[in-house]
Order: sequence, then C-alpha cells, then structure tokens
Amino acid sequence: MIDKRALRARIRAERDAFFADGPPAIVAPPELLALLTPGLTVTSYVPIGSEADPAPLARAAVEAGCSIALPHVTIRTEPMRFLAWDSEAALQAGPYGLSQPPSDASALVPDIILTPLLAFDAKLDRLGQGAGYYDRAFAQFPQARRIGVAWSVQQVDSLPTDPWDMPLHAIITETGWSERR
Repeated sequence: MIDKRALRARIRAERDAFFADGPPAIVAPPELLALLTPGLTVTSYVPIGSEADPAPLARAAVEAGCSIALPHVTIRTEPMRFLAWDSEAALQAGPYGLSQPPSDASALVPDIILTPLLAFDAKLDRLGQGAGYYDRAFAQFPQARRIGVAWSVQQVDSLPTDPWDMPLHAIITETGWSERR
C-alpha cells in the first residue's frame, strides 16, 4: 500500500528540485491544438510554486477562439467553480495560495480541464493535492476532457486509486503529449 502523504512529500521535493534548475517551458503540442475550436471553454490555472505553468496552453486556446476559465475556491466543503477570465483582468487571492477571478465572474461549463497535479502514472491516473477539488469537478463535468499539466519528473510507476478517481485523458509535460489508450 502506497502512503499518499509520503508520496506527495517526495514528489513535491523532486518537482521543486527540477523547477529550481530552471525548467523548460511547456509548449502547446499539436494534439492539444487539434482539440481547440472556437467557442470551447478551456479551464486553466495559475501555477503555485513549482507547478508546471499552463500559460502557453491557455494562450493557444485563446488564439483558437476558446474562452478561458480559472478555478475559484471558497471553502473545502464547497465545490470548485470555473469562472470566466480575460487574461488582462486582475485576479484575487484565494485559499491555498490560489490566484482566482472574483466571485462575481460568470461560471462556465468546461470542455477541456487543464489540471495541475502532483504525480501521474502510465495509466494516466493522477495524484492531486488531497483536497479533492478536481476529483469533484471531474465528476460534475464528466464530458470534459481531463488533461494534466506537469513536469516529466512527476511520473511514477503506479498510483493508488480510490473509487472516485477518474483518470486523465492526456498529460502534457515539457517532453510532449501522452494520451490514454
């Protein structure tokens, strides 16, 4: 049995060390570009600490005519909402160090969810921070494509899963795109 708390600590340390060396930028791969069509809603996020930065992916979505939404969190017992965001609009400080749109921004239904994570495996199972926000969002929006954004050093051999865990459809790292088969 894998201890999730210990795994989270180990992966954070490895991710921090990788990040400290000046990680390369994440580039929008052709596979993602092929999914982007005008009118879609793509959720992104503002990275915290050494998380992989999805900004180039969000820029590609905007250039393809997609709307961008960012997560908005209030308290742990409330679900995360995805609120509309214009890249020129100011963000507000949220819990857990999040930068998020103001609470009165329009809620959007995502077509593609770009998600941060701590670890992933070859089956594209993901390990998040442990609060369950993305797990609940995946359940709320099962039709949305779940695409993880991470550094390649965050890949592990296997992850423990719970009944509510939903695997990713794809993962984007600095080395490219991997898709669930």
